[in-house]
Amino acid sequence: MKADINGISLAYSDRGEGLPLMLIHGFPLCRKMWRPQAEALAKAGCRVITPDLRGFGESGTDSGPVSMDTYADDVVALLDYLQIDKAIIGGMSMGGYVLLNLLERHPARVHAAIFIVTKAGADDEAGREKRTALAEGSRTQGSLPVADTFRKVLFAPGTETENLELVDEVYGWMKATLPQGTVDGLIAMRERKDSIPLLGSISHPALVIGADQDQAIPLENAHILAEGLPDAELCILHGAGHMVNLEQPVAFNDTIYKFLTEL
Repeated sequence: MKADINGISLAYSDRGEGLPLMLIHGFPLCRKMWRPQAEALAKAGCRVITPDLRGFGESGTDSGPVSMDTYADDVVALLDYLQIDKAIIGGMSMGGYVLLNLLERHPARVHAAIFIVTKAGADDEAGREKRTALAEGSRTQGSLPVADTFRKVLFAPGTETENLELVDEVYGWMKATLPQGTVDGLIAMRERKDSIPLLGSISHPALVIGADQDQAIPLENAHILAEGLPDAELCILHGAGHMVNLEQPVAFNDTIYKFLTEL
């Protein structure tokens, strides 16, 4: 399905009925990453909404500047389009940065928050320089340099040998991303603010999910989030890397479902 909002065509999937749950993908991914969750949680009684952020998956983009504000405003516009007052919102990696922006600028639209292998801090100088270099590579060579770089860090060390089919599928999603989408996402992440000072003011119920073999965002960041949020529980899933929801889908779904039932 597609919604014409904020000057672009935003693609999304909407499955099930019941408690609205929106899951926001990471970089440089798309809503296809949520297939195991959309099916299971819809059967469990949730309405699962998974958008493609602008410039990713099947969503369009425009020539204007893109920031975390832009992505968050698109999410709010999609909620408006779907006539949803507020939703439980989960964000994986870059999706978690969008979630933090929503909690700061649109807190009334969030019923509860799920932070998935993400962090609250901004990039350090070395991280900013890497984003800049990757963005320049995308401008000249397309999305392939980004896909090659992220393939190396998205999975637990053993996944490539144990589940090469999954790795290749995710790699295909990344290669298919619009070059403009990867450039915009990299710059938006590079320029995002440090949200650690915000954490103490977030009163929403929250779940923080980390993965013990995450090579993209060190596990310590999950602890920082969980300790900084006033009403948060922390769950560390074992045997998974950054793509925790695909590497350990059963344990991941059980963790989400338990949190939802407690709400």
